[in-house]
Amino acid sequence: MIIHIYPSSSPISYIAPRGRTMDEFLKESRNHGWPSFRDQETNWDNVRVLSNGETVSIDGTHLGHNLPDGKGSRYCINLVCVAGRPTDGKEL
Repeated sequence: MIIHIYPSSSPISYIAPRGRTMDEFLKESRNHGWPSFRDQETNWDNVRVLSNGETVSIDGTHLGHNLPDGKGSRYCINLVCVAGRPTDGKEL
């Protein structure tokens, strides 16, 4: 299984898991209370991290925050900020 995260008005921002197993992704997300993505799971064409750590889509939609830990950047994404569907209307 692969998870695709689409902000409400932007193209795909995150694809997980990449570089780890689904169990590792789910465990980390559960431990922190929200989906936690890593650099390799981030679509940098569609995501920006502001100087204060806020993570936004290319159109400025708030997605969450970068909360780095001992493994590197960790992008904690608020699920209320995402639509869960591709912008072309196709089902996953």
